[in-house]
Parts: sequence; C-alpha cells; structure tokens
Amino acid sequence: MIIGYMRPFYEDPECECQTKQLTDHGCQHIYQEEHAAPKRRTELERMMEQLQPGDTVIVTKLFVWADSTRHLVELLEMLEQKQAVLLSLQEGIETDPALAYPFQTIAKHLVQFQSDAMSENTRQGLLQAKEKGNAPGRPRKPDQNVQRAIEMYQSKTYSLAQIKDETGISKSTLYRYLEQ
Repeated sequence: MIIGYMRPFYEDPECECQTKQLTDHGCQHIYQEEHAAPKRRTELERMMEQLQPGDTVIVTKLFVWADSTRHLVELLEMLEQKQAVLLSLQEGIETDPALAYPFQTIAKHLVQFQSDAMSENTRQGLLQAKEKGNAPGRPRKPDQNVQRAIEMYQSKTYSLAQIKDETGISKSTLYRYLEQ
C-alpha cells in the first residue's frame, strides 16, 4: 500500500501543497496531523502501528515526518522492522534496502556527526574561555564566606538556615568544603 503522511508547517499551514503532492504520487491513504507540534503526533503513531511489510510511506519532506536526526533514525528503524519503505519527495530519498548504501545507515552517520560536531564545538569554546581566563561552571564562593560558614557550623550554635542567610553558602556547598 502507498501511504502518505503530512502535518502542517509554516510554509503549508493547511496541508494543501502536501495533499496535492501525495495524491499525485498515488497515495491510497493519507494520515494528517491536526497540528505542527512535535508532541502528541497521534496520526504518526497510528500510521507506524498499522504499517504492513511492503508498504511505502511518502512524505513531502523529511521535516514533516521527523523532528530531529535522532527521531529520524528511530522512525527509520521502525520502518525497517516493519519491512516498509520511506520516500521523501523533496530530498529524493528512498529507503529501499535494495539500494547500494541504505539511507538508514547514512542517517546514523549524520546523528554521530552532529553529536561529534557539538561536542567538539563545546570543547573548543571551553578551551577558548579558559585561555581568556574565564573558568567554566558556577562561580566560586568567596573564601571569606566559606571560612565564616565553616566556623559557624563548627561552633554548633547556628542552624544551617542561619548559616545560609548570613553567608550565602548552601548546605551542600558547606558539606562539600567540610569534606575537604
């Protein structure tokens, strides 16, 4: 069976363009979401549950079907388990396993690439901040406040709430310094 899936988005809020493209490509049944939000995609869930081996799911663009690269990989894995195929019209992507290099494999590589790129950018940003003298993380409490909090705690005449009110040092921070 040839199945279409669509949901509203900025360029096609009423799904008119998607409807035309999906019907032009011979979709026998079209699932349409009521909203564009990534949450509560009931029609997507219903469609994925009802897929049969050999079905083809057609979408106008990948963004309509998946909300992120990770979500894309999850959906592709479900399709593979159901022995169904995805055809994305705008990108010209078809996930037929007979293809030389399956799109699912490409998508997994893209997820890893995205993760690696984000990690590397974060590391570079932290390194540059460190070189400029900026320490990452929460700012340290002034040593005199910490010392005052420790003295108050050890005197056993102040409650933790009183220590925090006077010094600004929280219970967890105080205990962390006491362990050192």
